[in-house]
Amino acid sequence: MNRSGIVLHVAGLWMLSGLDATGKYLALAGVPILMVAWVRYAVHTLLSSAVLLPRRGRGLLRTTSLGGQLLRGVLMIASTLLFFSVLKRVPLAEATAMNFMAPIMLMALAPWLLREPHRLHRWCGVVLGFGGMLLVVRPGAGLDTVGVLLGLLTALTFACFQIATRRLAQDDPLTTNYYGGLIGTVALSCALPWFWQTPNLTPWQWALLLSTGVTGAIGHGLQSAAYARTPATLLAPYSYLQILSAAALGWAVFGQLPDAITVLGIVCICGAGLAVALYERALNRAMRAAPAHPAAAHSPPPPPAPPSANCRAPRSR
Repeated sequence: MNRSGIVLHVAGLWMLSGLDATGKYLALAGVPILMVAWVRYAVHTLLSSAVLLPRRGRGLLRTTSLGGQLLRGVLMIASTLLFFSVLKRVPLAEATAMNFMAPIMLMALAPWLLREPHRLHRWCGVVLGFGGMLLVVRPGAGLDTVGVLLGLLTALTFACFQIATRRLAQDDPLTTNYYGGLIGTVALSCALPWFWQTPNLTPWQWALLLSTGVTGAIGHGLQSAAYARTPATLLAPYSYLQILSAAALGWAVFGQLPDAITVLGIVCICGAGLAVALYERALNRAMRAAPAHPAAAHSPPPPPAPPSANCRAPRSR
């Protein structure tokens, strides 16, 4: 196991938690969400172009499905705008926890959309995850109702984004990430005349706004490097460490900490995904270690199985 991949993966997710906290701060400061998203994508695309295009040239744009890249880009924009809207209404830890429902929703949809087999342990994870979600969004939790509904819609959109990413598995991850930023930049730039408002920000707030593209580019870059070094099935369990960075930033920046019942719900959501990830990793190891049947020793190897539904795809923000 390449431990550097795990370190890069966790560092990338924590960097993206910083992006989430910055987006929440700017939204509360009155910056339009569409503008935050546009700056985030535009700066990210400029940095990616400066780093990748001189090395890859036109090869960076080579894809097996341009339509698939466009669909993924649209879902990426939608999940970004929705999540920034959630962050404006819901504390950072709770918003992140609701977003972790995406892998659990993906587990529920995978048998039909990804043609993966029905597996009892996955359905147990789905039930536990939804139970945890009910604890987080329970009446009396003090969460904004619209924010909760947007959070669930964000998770569903992100699950669809993950499915779209899986279907582009034959493309270079750097190509897929570049298309995502480029499509977001072009689409939001076309809408710019209709939503542009020059915000009255301090120099520090302008710096934070520009930093969204930098933290997004670094975060996605670290994740791409992690997936290049370590299999996704090994990285999946460590994705849930992001809730620690979200809770820490929510407390340090906004003075928000979840109550005990909400913490229990977050533990259920993360525990569901973590348990499935660990079980499937052990299952994969057992399958690889099992001796080949004598009758099948000379048969051609089977095609690779699709990635398990609980594996985290690259983050959409």
